Amino acid sequence: MSVLRRIATNKKFILPAVISLVLLTTLLATVYFRANRALRGSRESVEAEHSLRFVERVYVAPTDSGFEWVSAPAVFTQAAEFQGHLFVAGPTGLTEYDGRGQRLRDFRVGRELPVSPLIRVTTTNSPTLSLRDEGRAPELVIATADAGVLVFNGTQFRQMLPELREARTITTVLPVASGHLLIGTQKRGLLVFDGRTLQPFHSTLAKVFVTELAGTDSDLWIGTQDKGVAHWHGGSVEWFDESNGMPDARVYSIALDGDKAYVGTAAGITEFDDGKFARVLAKGSFVRAMLPRGRSLLAGTMDDGLVEVGLEVSRRSAGHSSSAATGLGDVEQLLSSGDSTYAVTTNGIYSRAAGGGWKRVLEPDGGVLTDRNVSALAVDKSGRLWVGYFDRGLDIVEANGRKTRHIEDEHVFCVNRVLPGIAKGGTAIATANGLVMFDASGAERQVLGKNDGLIAEHVTDVIPFRDGLAVATPAGLTFLDSDGTRSLYAFQGLVNNHVYTIAANGHRLLAGTLGGASLLEDDQVRVSYTTATSALKHNWITGAVPVGDEWYLGTYGAGVVKMNAQGKFETNGDASGELVINPNAMLATDRFVLAGTMGNGLYVMDRGTGRWKSISEGLPSRNVTALAAADGFVYVGTDNGLVRIPEQRLGQ
Repeated sequence: MSVLRRIATNKKFILPAVISLVLLTTLLATVYFRANRALRGSRESVEAEHSLRFVERVYVAPTDSGFEWVSAPAVFTQAAEFQGHLFVAGPTGLTEYDGRGQRLRDFRVGRELPVSPLIRVTTTNSPTLSLRDEGRAPELVIATADAGVLVFNGTQFRQMLPELREARTITTVLPVASGHLLIGTQKRGLLVFDGRTLQPFHSTLAKVFVTELAGTDSDLWIGTQDKGVAHWHGGSVEWFDESNGMPDARVYSIALDGDKAYVGTAAGITEFDDGKFARVLAKGSFVRAMLPRGRSLLAGTMDDGLVEVGLEVSRRSAGHSSSAATGLGDVEQLLSSGDSTYAVTTNGIYSRAAGGGWKRVLEPDGGVLTDRNVSALAVDKSGRLWVGYFDRGLDIVEANGRKTRHIEDEHVFCVNRVLPGIAKGGTAIATANGLVMFDASGAERQVLGKNDGLIAEHVTDVIPFRDGLAVATPAGLTFLDSDGTRSLYAFQGLVNNHVYTIAANGHRLLAGTLGGASLLEDDQVRVSYTTATSALKHNWITGAVPVGDEWYLGTYGAGVVKMNAQGKFETNGDASGELVINPNAMLATDRFVLAGTMGNGLYVMDRGTGRWKSISEGLPSRNVTALAAADGFVYVGTDNGLVRIPEQRLGQ
């Protein structure tokens, strides 16, 4: 048989076998790829179920927003060394200092940084937190209160912003050697960010209020708000609280030193040795910061300032270890650099000298204002700016802005409303401890309380009404006028005794309460509105302003609603939903209606178009707490500072 014939014969038998083999291989490959795709889809589905969506981007600061800061004293809370310089963070921003203590750059919240107070600052221990750009040098990591995490390489900021609002309630961050970032939150427990995904660290830590982190991703200590401390090791979690010997379940600081862990609580320090409870130190002290120093432990406490706790004592004397006060208070952070020890306090950074004393090496800038947590605003006829604080009394800033007088006493403390322009050019201050009357010169003259006819000591609001004043309290209303002093409460028809806000339009007065709104004519209740009797969306009324013959009401949870002259309620989708309007944080001008929200910035309605818009860029915080207008400017108070803006800019 010729070679050609043998080849032809072999092909005759081989070809069907080859075809069969190809078909079988194709079938097996199809089954494999379908199974693999199903498995991969299942795995991705499981990951997606546990992963939290987020946006990662280069942060680009907004253009000029038009807001001008009214300066308040800076506060130091955190510091970290980065690229040979010191970066100091506080609620209002980040400042870079060189080795000589010279300020180089400022990054202010609402301008160069997102609108959110800064919580923590630290440096990475590994090259990068983002797998999209391998090989980056160590970076600065900044945790914000509600704007996610910022990562700074010395030139630009990157932002990792979770889409879920609860995941933005960050309390602390910890970069670990794996390149991951551990993120503690108030409402979503402990999260881990690996550069591609943001996920819960472990199911047992998914819902705890995390306060502090220390360690590594394989040997980690997690402090909580009310559940003590958790120790993650060997792939599992071990919990310690008061039942295990801790003095308190509220954890505010953790420090590690070899096999020892020190957990600072609201009632002392718990020492753990090789993961086991050892003893309690500094019993009774509220400990916010710690730094082990060989034979002693430095502890920043709330009541006793900075103390040094001796560690070389018998465990039998637990709770009785010696401590020595250093005279340094308001300690937020303790850190070491080389052989030096530093304490970051609210009023500066101190270095420990060779003799054991402390010397201030950096001092924050001062400001026109006394505090940042603004609760009330007004401008009087003399152009003086009155600024009430949540817990720091009152500032009176002269019209030229060069001089500020601060008043703070047992009555002028928690300020709810400032009302200038009362009789003889005086000013009335509604506080938690009475109605305080100032004369035209700004001097305190009288304090009115229950003994003077008010229905309660706590005054939530005060407005001019008829020929006198209407005063709101948690127990009802009091009227002070030429007819004398008289009160009105639920027994006389008020919808609820707890009155948060009042507004007047001629002889009509609207009282916003915890249980709805009551409309009065003169001082008699004519009609009340609740969710049960009207289209009102929420009974808790926190703000009210008249506009023509209509009223705009702010609520605690349903935004702003409009009530027309016939008592019918209307809502606008742009300013409704679950918005919380802060107490008395509403204002009407000739062009706009403004409402300050809790966490959503400033809402502004153009009275010509009826359209609302929200503004946050340029603010020091999204928690807008007070509003005032004068001389073409609108003043916006927040829990993190005060700004002003030309009123016409609000319409742009």
